[in-house]
Amino acid sequence: MGARFDFAGKRVLVTGASRGIGFAVAEAFATTGADLVVLAEDDAVRSAAERLSAVAARPVSAIVCDISDRASVDAALADMGELDILINNAGLERPTPLAEPDSSVDDAFTRVMAINVTGTNNVTRTLASRIAEGGRIIVTASIWGKTAVPDFSAYVGSKHALIGMTRVWARELGARRITVNAVCPGWVRTEASMRSLAAMAAQTGAEEDALLGEIVAGQAIGGLMEPADVASLYLFLASDNAANITGQAVNVDRGEVMA
Repeated sequence: MGARFDFAGKRVLVTGASRGIGFAVAEAFATTGADLVVLAEDDAVRSAAERLSAVAARPVSAIVCDISDRASVDAALADMGELDILINNAGLERPTPLAEPDSSVDDAFTRVMAINVTGTNNVTRTLASRIAEGGRIIVTASIWGKTAVPDFSAYVGSKHALIGMTRVWARELGARRITVNAVCPGWVRTEASMRSLAAMAAQTGAEEDALLGEIVAGQAIGGLMEPADVASLYLFLASDNAANITGQAVNVDRGEVMA
């Protein structure tokens, strides 16, 4: 996947890299010679780093950190040094239906915003001064950052916010030739998306397979993507080929949302 790209000597941090899209993106960078560091809030990131080390044929460092806590982020990244590429992928996807009276929805709303918005800001603020001239910041948003679905106000709102933050940071960091872009994946087979599919099916009374069939039928290209299918876009945006692209939110969704 990464054979066309060469990131030898480039220091890369991927957050939310213990599974799903984050792991696939980290794996793609591991094949390109990058000096790779992976971060997640759970210990699974350590075993992910071991697997990535085998792919990279060089050590991959793991950091366990709850990015919603600024002090923890500062401490965890204190020894990071200069960074060339920051992949802000860490995120949380939970349903937060407006009409649900249970207080767990309020807790979920707060946590989704804390990870997706505050956490992404925490990591970026902590590292912004250490990103090299001409560096890259890539944020994982979502096609739901350009549209909306019922019952996911926290997640949808957070992804809209991330696209806005991407554009602001692109303006702020452009003088240092640091590009900032967002990737907006469509439906990808991950634990998070399949959990959301189950929640949507339960809410509508539909069968999960039937609902997924309707979703992929709305794409220009059918079928459900796998995490590896979106990883190459991150490599491209991190490469010299994308030096003139900044402040953009780029869809990789098989034509589900054309905007």
